[in-house]
Amino acid sequence: MARYTGPACRLCRREGTKLFLKGDRCLSDKCSLARRATVPGPHAANQKKLKEYGMQLREKQKAKRYYGVLENQFHTYFEKANKQSGVTGANLLSLLERRLDNVVYRMGLGESRRESRQFVVHGHFEVNGKKVDIPSYIVRPGDVIVLRDRARKSEKFKAMIETLDTKVMPKWLELDANAVSAKVVAIPQRDDIDFPFEEQLIVELYSK
Repeated sequence: MARYTGPACRLCRREGTKLFLKGDRCLSDKCSLARRATVPGPHAANQKKLKEYGMQLREKQKAKRYYGVLENQFHTYFEKANKQSGVTGANLLSLLERRLDNVVYRMGLGESRRESRQFVVHGHFEVNGKKVDIPSYIVRPGDVIVLRDRARKSEKFKAMIETLDTKVMPKWLELDANAVSAKVVAIPQRDDIDFPFEEQLIVELYSK
């Protein structure tokens, strides 16, 4: 299963914004972007102002890295979004939000999407009563995502479960902290995604 394994902080520096790839570290003084807000590489000082294509490319890269998907998979999501009715950019972000690893992260069971992805791969979650270990699994309204009983015994999950009552859920998810589960109550809309994407730039890039 392909995934990016390089330094996460380098990606934030490249995009010039916090992608929250390392959980609470991104909010602390240890954040690499806060300490060194330059583009990585030996030619950082020679960076020129981005033109139209560069802006479109950077926005696409930002979305890919925020959700932790690679190029071919991201393009597949775009093709699906383009075939759906409605606004293509909003459809694309909605699909990415409904990935199982992102849902687990939104539930508060993972300090980052990378960690939540690992939890899913290790088979710690069930969807509608069946174990699902595919991070890219797309949840639908009515689906119930539950942390499996044996996983709740680990110290790692015990610490996170204790903080579930403090988590702020997006409107399309309904959390049951006692059952350590979440129900998908709606399709996520553009207003439910608080990260400042300019998804129209991605649509323009792929429409060329």
